[in-house]
Amino acid sequence: MSRLGNLGARLYRGEVGYDFIGKRKIWYGVSILITITAILGVVVSGLNMGIEFKGGAVFTTDSKAKVSVSQAHEDAVAASGHEAIVQELGNGGLRIQITEVDTAKADQIKTQLSKDLGIPEAEINADLVGPSWGEQIANKAWAGLGIFMVLVVVYLAIAFEWRMAIAALVALIHDITITVGVYALVGFEVTPGTVIGLLTILGYSLYDTVVVFDSLKEGTKGITKQTRWTYSEIANRSINGTLVRSINTTVVALLPVAGLLFIGGGVLGAGMLNDISLSLFVGLAAGAYSSIFIATPLVADLKEREPQIKALKKRILAKRAAAAAKGESAEDERDDLTQDVDEDSEPAGAVVGQRRQAGGHGRTPRNRR
Repeated sequence: MSRLGNLGARLYRGEVGYDFIGKRKIWYGVSILITITAILGVVVSGLNMGIEFKGGAVFTTDSKAKVSVSQAHEDAVAASGHEAIVQELGNGGLRIQITEVDTAKADQIKTQLSKDLGIPEAEINADLVGPSWGEQIANKAWAGLGIFMVLVVVYLAIAFEWRMAIAALVALIHDITITVGVYALVGFEVTPGTVIGLLTILGYSLYDTVVVFDSLKEGTKGITKQTRWTYSEIANRSINGTLVRSINTTVVALLPVAGLLFIGGGVLGAGMLNDISLSLFVGLAAGAYSSIFIATPLVADLKEREPQIKALKKRILAKRAAAAAKGESAEDERDDLTQDVDEDSEPAGAVVGQRRQAGGHGRTPRNRR
């Protein structure tokens, strides 16, 4: 078995693990800091909305221009008085995108570009994009996002419970905020491709979260019938038990997206790939992070406010304190606590990695000295 596979098996059995739940305040603080930075980025820098949302003109040439891309950019800015995006096409022509210009202004820019680029005006194609089309896309995207969020909350509340639904919703908002904030800080253009990318990462983030929630749901069946593990401890074991799976799926998903972003957009210069690849890259990473460090710890916080779970935690801590006062070791204490585990609470033991011994009715025998 590979090292990673061996680690995954040990995590699942509860032999090793990281205390995600116990250190949740640290991760809450990190997430709050990142979220505030993202919000400040949007407020201060704003989003670089594409021509589809702001309206404008796109000029394309079929023949190779006599100037470089950088020089064409300077000429386009000078001719329009607005910022321009210039890209070289596969046939050697240019694509010049200028926002917030009307028809009359577009004709003037076309004439000036013909002179500056050394290309006949008839060989420059001009397409106008109205801002109303982009507004329709934005409204439909917001409507789709709202419907998605409502359906997610309803489904999780039915399939699991309302606390998990709230935690998943907070995690999704966390992922969207970070992704949008990165766009504002980096300055990448926001296009319909960006919107598609944002909607895509929501499904992936939700999938990663549901995997942990499903393990947690199975692990906490009959939890009040035992005095061995608190809800937070079982939640922590659920995270560790699915940790390697989450890492594997995230890495596999990020590799092709990273290829689009860094090789396609950066090395090859296919700038249009950045629209969707950046949102996917940041969103996938944020989704994996939030499912581990935000959603599940938040469920544990909400759940341990219930009277039954709160009373259970109090009984468990009292029993451990009594065992410690008697001078029993951690293993002795766990053996004694095992006597309290009912047959109905077996799923909890399965998640936390305890193996039942034959002939002991659920009790792990210990060596007598």
